Amino acid sequence: MYFALEFERYLMLAFSIVALFIAGWAFLDCLRHPGATFQREGKRTKGFWLGMTGGSAAVCLLSFAIFGGFLQIIAVCIAAVYHADVKPAVSGKGGNYYRY
Repeated sequence: MYFALEFERYLMLAFSIVALFIAGWAFLDCLRHPGATFQREGKRTKGFWLGMTGGSAAVCLLSFAIFGGFLQIIAVCIAAVYHADVKPAVSGKGGNYYRY
């Protein structure tokens, strides 16, 4: 039983580190793009995405101390939406970026 609990603890620690990296990367990437690009691509404002990604990075940082939680999963989902939808559009790689 002790082995299972230690395994879960280290697994949640690894997930917390990955979640913090993904959310922090989303926040830093959002900082470097100009606000007009978000409007031009038809996305929400830069302030909205800074708030969402910054909040998700803060939740991941706070959840790092307690090794996970439901809010951390929501925060990673917000950062993943930024990476999958907003980042390609505002970086100029939107549209036909993924050519099959």
